Amino acid sequence: MKLIIGNKNYSSWSLRGWLACKQSGIAFEEITVPLYGEEWDKQKTGEEFAPSHGKVPILWDGETVIWDSMAIIDWLADKTHRDRFWPKDETARGMARSMAAEMHSSFMALRQELPMNIRQRLDDKAISAECQADVMRVLSLWAEARARFGKQGPFLFGTFGAADIMYAPVITRFRTYGFTLPGFAEAYSEAILEHDWMQQWCAAAVTEDWSIERFDALAT
Repeated sequence: MKLIIGNKNYSSWSLRGWLACKQSGIAFEEITVPLYGEEWDKQKTGEEFAPSHGKVPILWDGETVIWDSMAIIDWLADKTHRDRFWPKDETARGMARSMAAEMHSSFMALRQELPMNIRQRLDDKAISAECQADVMRVLSLWAEARARFGKQGPFLFGTFGAADIMYAPVITRFRTYGFTLPGFAEAYSEAILEHDWMQQWCAAAVTEDWSIERFDALAT
């Protein structure tokens, strides 16, 4: 398998696809394509990007191409064992799937106003009421998952899985923008950030030798 991703500092969807590949336990080749760099237009029209229309992440598994992070999670869950990604308990699994889907389709104000930028640290970012509502919704979902299904470990449903993969970029945003979180959310965030794979990703993001000015400007 090979996974095409964008800049680790900025690409939240790439992080999700990469974590999914790591969670699968299957060896994969990682190909990083700098977003909006000089070669971006050439690369995104190449065969490796078809048929994703130049979006990342993209997973190639033999002759099969899977784009979109949720599709990558489902592909890898089918290929390995669904218990690697989703809770065994039916009720917990239903909530985990719903939370992952909501992250995939919602929280637009949070995405737009708090772009992922692992290298930056800001403590006085002004946010809209819509963004604040998104933050509160995320925290309420985390609280319910942890209270109902998180007793067996530090993650949303106890063990690390697809729901944690989908919310991991939000945790980097909370750190970047200096959010003060309630105790349960702070503990959960620390568990994610201390995970070996997140440590690897964030370390690589810090050492990337390029910046995208328009994304950095959004994070000010």
